[in-house]
Amino acid sequence: MKFVDEFRDPAAVREVLDGIVSLAGDQPLKFMEVCGGHTHTIYRHGLEQILPAQIELVHGPGCPVCVIPMGRVDDAIAVAETPGIVFATFGDMLRVPGSRSTLLEAKARGAHIEMVYSPMDALEMAEAQPDREVVFFAVGFETTAPSTALTLLAARERNVTNFSVFCNHVTIVPPIKAILDSPDLRLDGFLGPGHVSTVVGTRPYRFIPERYGIPLVVAGFEPLDILQAVHMLLAQRRDGRCEIENQYRRVVTTDGNARALDVMAEVFELRAHFEWRGLGFISQSALQLGDEFAPWDAERRYSVPGVRVADPKACQCGEVLKGAIRPWECKVFGTACTPTTPIGTCMVSSEGACAAYYNYGRLAGRDPIPVRAV
Repeated sequence: MKFVDEFRDPAAVREVLDGIVSLAGDQPLKFMEVCGGHTHTIYRHGLEQILPAQIELVHGPGCPVCVIPMGRVDDAIAVAETPGIVFATFGDMLRVPGSRSTLLEAKARGAHIEMVYSPMDALEMAEAQPDREVVFFAVGFETTAPSTALTLLAARERNVTNFSVFCNHVTIVPPIKAILDSPDLRLDGFLGPGHVSTVVGTRPYRFIPERYGIPLVVAGFEPLDILQAVHMLLAQRRDGRCEIENQYRRVVTTDGNARALDVMAEVFELRAHFEWRGLGFISQSALQLGDEFAPWDAERRYSVPGVRVADPKACQCGEVLKGAIRPWECKVFGTACTPTTPIGTCMVSSEGACAAYYNYGRLAGRDPIPVRAV
């Protein structure tokens, strides 16, 4: 299969791995993969097991489901339980815990909650049921924000007045900066997010090497993509360089997707502040609907509690999202907290680090596995 098999070729993997071993040296190095999709690839294919022991891959806040705080889930449930509402959501959000329940439990209590695969599904649902109010739970980074924006443009063009959006779209650069400003985390490089970068390009990351002296390589999502990105980071260290590089050139460009950026600018504006799980409130780190789209803004149309809710004391999702601990270091990982009984968001989403560790058997520290596992 083109663009899949060639990025899983064992001979190519061994060649790149030999290069990594020759460049790694003896100094411990810590690279952060920002994107949850990268975390999934790393642990599905056991890449952390075949890398030299001195190279540590840690997880960042790149899982869009994981970064949503409990208070916003409570807000979503409050909207969903409003009489006359059809609440449309992606499947990942159904089991994310709020302070008292999940959307799935709210559905069991009688709320009309539907799973959809795109915001356009929710808009079509509203058109098919003009006597019901349909609210779409919009979640995700710049990767999914353009589809929400296009749906809102379609709602305005078609004059669909019984459709609105509960917007929780976030942006990638502010949380990276928050992590870099954290005094308790030392990083030697980033594996830059591939999906987000298809939209925003590579330009927004230039501040990382310029201001913080840390290199970043935007990476794809196959095993060889990840390994090549690690090799590129090591080559920068060997050459005394510190810059932005693009390993995912078959998809990502320097300037990103101009049309996607244009529709986002037309529909959204930056929020003054937004709360992130584990990172607290970060200025201008999320999107809200602009005034022109106020008639389709669920936060303006319906009552939401807007209360900040602390995570359960046993849950350490915040530390996992900041790369401060590994999932298996959490006290409840794999015991009280599993994919079927999640306490935190990192165990819910398929892109969550805890779910990736659990589903692919990484229940403790490094255990050697053969290279053929790639």
